[in-house]
Amino acid sequence: MNNEKDIIDSLEELETFLLAIENGGLGLKDVAGVAMATNNADGRRFVAVLDEKNQLLLARWITEEVFENGQDLVRYGTKPRH
Repeated sequence: MNNEKDIIDSLEELETFLLAIENGGLGLKDVAGVAMATNNADGRRFVAVLDEKNQLLLARWITEEVFENGQDLVRYGTKPRH
């Protein structure tokens, strides 16, 4: 999460990220869930991909707007496109 260029700053980017996880496009193994969280050190928001033991597999910074408006997208997943 050190790369500032990797910040997700729109709901469309968040959805693309979640779809990549759901479709196995990021090559992650044993994905059990996705969560939004706050960094204790500086209060920045991020989205985390977790395994079955709640170990962090991947994380990306998100803007406050994405945190506030993307919670249902993370909670319920992406809707299939027609």
